[in-house]
Amino acid sequence: MFKLVNGIKVNLTESEIAKFNAEKTAWENASADRKLAEIKQIRLQKLKETDFLANTDVVMADNVKTWRQSLRNIPQDFSTEEQYDLLLARHEETGELTHSIWSKP
Repeated sequence: MFKLVNGIKVNLTESEIAKFNAEKTAWENASADRKLAEIKQIRLQKLKETDFLANTDVVMADNVKTWRQSLRNIPQDFSTEEQYDLLLARHEETGELTHSIWSKP
């Protein structure tokens, strides 16, 4: 491994290599946390899109109540990185999320 110093390749020291490897490992270990943060952001947006239905002068349909509750339950119902990958899967052509939990009733 090397770094550039004034445009010249210089080999990394053992301590620089160890630091690089530790940072890489930390980044890789935080993958699930980053995915969960993205899922929570998407969930928040979906909930905001239907918040107007929770006004006192609007009667929210039961299927919408159930859907909103399922969104709020995501952290409890989906807890592994593999499940996060399923939630974040997107259609190859449209880029739309494909998991059924994101579909409004």
